[in-house]
Amino acid sequence: MKSKKSIKFDLSSEEKKMLRQKKMKKADLIDMSAKEIELVLAFSAQRAKELDALSTFQQIPSIGIKFAEDLIFLGYYDLGSLQNKTGAALVEAYEHKKGYWIDSCVEDQFRLVVHFANHQDYSKNWWDFTAERKAYRAEKGYPNNRPKRAWHEIAEAER
Repeated sequence: MKSKKSIKFDLSSEEKKMLRQKKMKKADLIDMSAKEIELVLAFSAQRAKELDALSTFQQIPSIGIKFAEDLIFLGYYDLGSLQNKTGAALVEAYEHKKGYWIDSCVEDQFRLVVHFANHQDYSKNWWDFTAERKAYRAEKGYPNNRPKRAWHEIAEAER
């Protein structure tokens, strides 16, 4: 699945140094498995797993580093673990873990990732799931235990 799509990694100065020592570039990480990253670059197993996941998730159309990091925040490191999930359940888990509700388009991204994990369909972007999300939420609404504060209230409070 991995290609040379523009992938972003936030690497520490030590990690960048290790890449330079091995005469490698960030783009080389895209073609490496977590185990290869761990062995070749002497990164921790956890960090190698994170970098592999960041690369994998960013290969999904219209998914960038921030959302890839959100998937890792929820404990997902590969597409197989997202198969047969639902975008609604993922966004609800995400909101609980964050402690606030998020912009509705993020649910569209969760729906895209689940669709991609199950179908490897490169023709869809997150906005292709907006109508599906709106129909679902019109019928089902949100759970009663949804956090009460919104993401923008948190952002305003942090300024």
